[in-house]
Amino acid sequence: MSAIEHAPAGTIRVEAQETRTVIVFVGEVDAALRAEASASMGAALVTGLPVVVDSSRATFVDSSGLAFVLQLHLATSEAGIPLTLHDPHRVMRDVLDMVGLGAELEDEVASPSSGDVTDVHTLPDDVPVG
Repeated sequence: MSAIEHAPAGTIRVEAQETRTVIVFVGEVDAALRAEASASMGAALVTGLPVVVDSSRATFVDSSGLAFVLQLHLATSEAGIPLTLHDPHRVMRDVLDMVGLGAELEDEVASPSSGDVTDVHTLPDDVPVG
């Protein structure tokens, strides 16, 4: 009996824009995307531009995806690079709040694909996200 290899059901893309770098979660973001997560983090940090994590196209984000966002937050903080979230899944926002980083990671208001400079704000705890 041979082992069947399964292709990842998702991907992590990096979209370099004029004023920022957007990391896009697509489909299922889990441990199978570890290499893509590392590569995307490196690509985002090299630009030195503000980073936006867009999870609006994700269908599932497990603890590996959340760990990636936490690692990216630490790396961008150390490099002095702003990091915002576009359309974070409620579970992502809840876990960030639970580990005390909810107030440090702001939600982007406008679409990250527009390329425009966007307004950023932190949502109050009682406003549903996603």
